[in-house]
Amino acid sequence: MDIDALIGQPGAWLDVEHDTGVVVSSRIRLARNLQKSAFPGWAGAEECERLWQELRTQLAAIPSLKPAESVGMEELDEIEKAILLERHLISHDQAGKGKGSGLVFRRDESISVMVNEEDHLRLQAMRPGFDLRGTWEMINRMDSEIEQRVEYAFSPQLGYLTACPTNVGTGLRASVMLHLPGLSLMNEINPIMKGMAKIGLAVRGLWGEGTEATGNMFQISNQWTLGEDELTIIGNLEQIAQEIIEHEKNARARLMEKKEIVVRDHVGRAFGILCHAHILTSKEALDMLSGLRLGIDLGILKDVGRRTVDELMLATQPGHLQRLEERALKPKDRDKVRAQMVRSRLVGAAPGKNRTLKKDE
Repeated sequence: MDIDALIGQPGAWLDVEHDTGVVVSSRIRLARNLQKSAFPGWAGAEECERLWQELRTQLAAIPSLKPAESVGMEELDEIEKAILLERHLISHDQAGKGKGSGLVFRRDESISVMVNEEDHLRLQAMRPGFDLRGTWEMINRMDSEIEQRVEYAFSPQLGYLTACPTNVGTGLRASVMLHLPGLSLMNEINPIMKGMAKIGLAVRGLWGEGTEATGNMFQISNQWTLGEDELTIIGNLEQIAQEIIEHEKNARARLMEKKEIVVRDHVGRAFGILCHAHILTSKEALDMLSGLRLGIDLGILKDVGRRTVDELMLATQPGHLQRLEERALKPKDRDKVRAQMVRSRLVGAAPGKNRTLKKDE
């Protein structure tokens, strides 16, 4: 696997080629296990390694994954694992694995399979923007192709059997990544997030379970996989996501109508800090870049493109940053290098430096 080629292309969850709006990306995961094989948490190291080697070969031949890349977790250093995590190709649990666990993915990163994470197989499909149906079609096709080669652990009463009881049934987790700065600035985000939990949806931060909503990015997903079919689960999430999109658009409109100076100040401060800071943490960079993204969407920020902002959202993360610098960096040194990178990119992206922030013409 060529890590440098990987970081040189857009990530499937943050595709800089598309103006995705409120919904940054759609993702669907399927949990699957093999018949007559112990779950990874109970299987020994030798059994996990045997399964990984067998599945690595079989998955590489799947049409949906071609052209395929594969890598064992023991083949990666910590920076390379961080890059895969930042690109949403592996989970935190997978990053902590070693020999006997691995990843197979299509080169464009839209389709991938984690092997021997919590389950034998964690299938994933990602698409930019709001396209859960198209994402489902991709992963359903791959799931069928894999099932032609292996025998899944399946119960006629319960459905697909998984290591975690909450995944039993369809084994499906559908999610959308939402950028919600309007609701955050209007102080309306917390009631909406609490409402999501009450109707059975999980709300997570940018990097998944246990992370905060850095950069005003929120992942909304179903919590239960048993009792409803896949299209019903997806339809329910689509409906809720559409409601949140309307709330966010309404919040942005009200901000521009009633608090325009507050929005312009928020965008202007973000731009000023990013252009002049000499120390930037990962969180601060994402929060400020979120402000630029909002400014672009509202037509306030004229000379900085969304592509530049989205590229920086990935490039400023610890794994990407260190790989681009070709050296391991301590956290304080990363903060200095990150600030320097952002300053140079934004200065180069803003030819009209004296007219970047202005009233709509």
